[in-house]
Amino acid sequence: MPALLETNTAFDELRATEYGRLDETGTVYLDYTGGSLYAESQVEEHMRMLRASVFGNPHSVNPTSSAATAGVEQARAAVLRFFNAPESEYACIFTPNATGAIRLVGEAYPFTRFLATADNHNSVNGLREFARARGAETAYVPIDAPELRVDQLADHLGEADGPSLFAYPAQSNFSGVKHPLEWIDLAHERGWDVLLDCAAFAPTSRLDLSVWQPDFVAVSFYKMFGYPTGLGALIVRRRMLERLQRPWFSGGTVVAANVQGDMVVPHSGHAGFEDGTVDYLGIPAVGIGLRHLEEIGIDMITERVASLGSRLLEALQELQHSDGSPAVRIYGPTTWDRRGGTIAFNFLHPDGSVVDERLVDRAAAAHDISLRTGCFCNPGAGEAAFSIAKERLEARFEDGMILDDYIELVGMPTGGAVRVSLGIASNFADVERFIEFAAEFADLTEVPSDLPPRLAC
Repeated sequence: MPALLETNTAFDELRATEYGRLDETGTVYLDYTGGSLYAESQVEEHMRMLRASVFGNPHSVNPTSSAATAGVEQARAAVLRFFNAPESEYACIFTPNATGAIRLVGEAYPFTRFLATADNHNSVNGLREFARARGAETAYVPIDAPELRVDQLADHLGEADGPSLFAYPAQSNFSGVKHPLEWIDLAHERGWDVLLDCAAFAPTSRLDLSVWQPDFVAVSFYKMFGYPTGLGALIVRRRMLERLQRPWFSGGTVVAANVQGDMVVPHSGHAGFEDGTVDYLGIPAVGIGLRHLEEIGIDMITERVASLGSRLLEALQELQHSDGSPAVRIYGPTTWDRRGGTIAFNFLHPDGSVVDERLVDRAAAAHDISLRTGCFCNPGAGEAAFSIAKERLEARFEDGMILDDYIELVGMPTGGAVRVSLGIASNFADVERFIEFAAEFADLTEVPSDLPPRLAC
């Protein structure tokens, strides 16, 4: 207990000094899976750097260009160091976000087979289109309700025949399920390459690439430490770069190109994948953000989120209507075993029907609570959570269809779930305020009729 109290005190001080604007504005922020919050010191240090120096486009050797190049390369090294990735084995390619990192793999990987877990963000689901364009076989590994986990991956992961890519999230952005990192070795044993989506995992959990060695890792830095936005990375094993076949070249990715001879000499390594001019003013802020996480300690953040999340998960399951019926339905694990700080659920009416998530969103906003509702760009997890059979999904999509039309077409019980997620600046007061808010849905029977249409999942 003393260690826990010491941890709480440290995070209380962190909240006051770095994230005091939350309490000053009365904001309860519970959307860390959507995006983390930046610390005041991150912004201040970055501004000091910009004010004190002059930086120019890094594609040159003049003094301002060289200064920018140095800042970018220092951040690149910091990324590899943070994930304990040996520079001899891994390269860091800067991208606009995790989606951009995944797309780099999709457009250049020489697919013969593509396998993904049904629990995946749409940015990973979209890889199937690149694979099919190459005539490759595509398949999904199902997840099982109510835990929303994969039962037996080995049953679906046969021996690879040609370049075969297996993609999965280290942590679900829908349910918070942490899928086993041991799958990486299992896939490698059977000849598969592995893409690990760490957008939801990396902000609150440790990924040690000297222990676990996926071939591709996608991360988004604003999800890790809030600032800057518009930057992510593909961390890739160097031997895999030689196998990728980019379908085009651009400024910044070639040593030389000509028009009359129709020739091109591409850059090797990370430079062959960073199209155009990188965000040379923003990238140095990545190193600042990583130092912020290192000073706190990612393991301390993991412990803090587990403590807060366990309290919130337990309270939601205890919420009842006056007749004793449950007022909440949790999607995914109902204990903290092998899960992270993302909790998806729906409030229930006394008759067991689902409270429209748009009502929850509107009510939360009135209480200065930031959460998220919908399917969270993860249709596979939603289909399993809402028990939507494949046969109901085979109806033809039509141009102009909005989400309300789709919900009616497939018979979904709701337009999605409510998602609350915890992170670096969360505290027990946030959790208790949300628990008080949640209690207002007990015995709720009436729903307003003026809810807006749903526009996207």
